[in-house]
Amino acid sequence: MADTFNYRIDHHGSLVRPAGLTRDDADAVDAAVQDVVAYQRKLRSTVVTDGGYPYEDFRSPVLDGLSGVRRTGETDGHGLACWVAEALPKADGPLVADRVKRLGELTAMAPKVRLPAPSYLAATLYNAELAASGGPASARELGEAFAGIIRAEIARLVGAGVRLIQLDNPLMLAATAPAEVPIGALSFADALAVDAPAVRLDTRSEGVRIGVCPGWAAPASVDLAKADRLYAEVPADRWVLPLLTGSEAEHDLVRALPEERDVCFGVVDAARPGLEEIDTVLDRLDAVGELKDLEDAAVAPSRGFADIADRPLVAADDQRRKLVLVETLARYVWGNEF
Repeated sequence: MADTFNYRIDHHGSLVRPAGLTRDDADAVDAAVQDVVAYQRKLRSTVVTDGGYPYEDFRSPVLDGLSGVRRTGETDGHGLACWVAEALPKADGPLVADRVKRLGELTAMAPKVRLPAPSYLAATLYNAELAASGGPASARELGEAFAGIIRAEIARLVGAGVRLIQLDNPLMLAATAPAEVPIGALSFADALAVDAPAVRLDTRSEGVRIGVCPGWAAPASVDLAKADRLYAEVPADRWVLPLLTGSEAEHDLVRALPEERDVCFGVVDAARPGLEEIDTVLDRLDAVGELKDLEDAAVAPSRGFADIADRPLVAADDQRRKLVLVETLARYVWGNEF
């Protein structure tokens, strides 16, 4: 697309927090956000985020602002706090749009906001046992409620000057495998139906891109019909896809992508400290360049570096090397035109 170059050097938004940063200390968080904005400028990223510093995890920008949901006190196998929907969720006002306005005042770079996809929230917060006591009647109903909330927030964000918004469902890519794989409490069909209205805006400003990250790793194999359906039913502008191995499954996800959609390739592994070989990554990009015009592409780490605030995937120095590598790869592919 014509404006892809504005966001060539991307990242997911959650960065390793400074040691000792406490989210309850608003002044310390604000100071840390100012520092991480300057950090991103020095790294020559083409987007800027708050690093996820104000939040407990990547779902918090939505869950922290809703009624009808609560923490259970338990965690999953990855250390992510478990939440449950006791009723259809409601938002009393903006979720992150007010904070993002302040972010935009710190730099001329394009602010990026990352939100959990409504399908992911419904898939992981629905509890069938609560349906009899006033909880959501189905995961689909819960997802539709989340979709309305997120769609309204996206409209606010666009009004606040945000030009790149990314919705994440790390469970979605597994459902593109040939076998039937449910997405938590949702079927594949229901997950697509839930996400579709969230990314469909009636009007939008010039240069706005709404992206979807459907997962951080490709399945062992991809059913091309399912991949076609994913892209056809969820009208996102940009798809954030893994390119960590150059596997046939990764290539199939690109083969199915409609020509008019942008793609952002996750080319460095955010969960592994070792640095990728530049030539190896460039070879992978050359290979997918045979399937998709790289003029409509961008590069990024494979996922966030600290999707859970107190569980960074790598050390801060490793993160910096990874982000510098992404910037270097972008300049190898596209020169200095952005």
